[in-house]
Amino acid sequence: MEAIILAGGKGTRLASRLVDCPKPMVSIAGRPFLEWLLEELARQGFHRAILSVGHLRQVIQDHFRSAFAGMAIDYVVEEEPLGTGGAIRAALPAATSDPVFVLNGDTYLLLDYRKMRSEHIECSRSFTMAVVHQQNAERYGNVLLGEDTVVGFRERGTAGPGWINGGVYLVNKALCWPPHLSTHFSFETDFLVPNVLELQPGFHRCDGYFIDIGVPEDLDRAEQRFSLASEPFHSRGETDAGA
Repeated sequence: MEAIILAGGKGTRLASRLVDCPKPMVSIAGRPFLEWLLEELARQGFHRAILSVGHLRQVIQDHFRSAFAGMAIDYVVEEEPLGTGGAIRAALPAATSDPVFVLNGDTYLLLDYRKMRSEHIECSRSFTMAVVHQQNAERYGNVLLGEDTVVGFRERGTAGPGWINGGVYLVNKALCWPPHLSTHFSFETDFLVPNVLELQPGFHRCDGYFIDIGVPEDLDRAEQRFSLASEPFHSRGETDAGA
């Protein structure tokens, strides 16, 4: 298995915690966040990770170089910001496996990647997304689930429980991109939301540990939880964002 990891963002909301450090490299329990993410992929049998890098990319490249935890590490460089969608589209040709996983470099979600891949192939999907249940989805917005496909999205701001986007996708390399998209675009806002009925994305429900480090409060929660890493996360089966 291979993964593309989006690691090119600036982390504007974390500016005070990111002095000369790209967001995925912020220290969590004494280690860069990206190390925790890559280590879990290696544990589950991934053989290669493609890091889509941009802002302060040399910090990431100097740290990981060409291998980590037994996985090959390669890079796709954003010479200028491409947004999540532009970054995915630019990185897909570098993948040698098909389908390929795509992960956000600022979220951590425990799931069974092999199971998600098997479901994707069995259902002949071009795109599958991981969804995780939250007691309060207000910060994230809801993913609306049909019988076996995602049927819509509810914007942020609605309090209450619901399924949210877990930040892990499984994508066929031949994914069809609408011709009107520019070089820079959001995968979620500009591609996924307006085209959900045509795409008919599959979904993979999971209940493993989830956290998004996009705001300082969640960095602090991640620090507390990852400090307990002597107890494997995959034995806990819990979530922690917006809880």
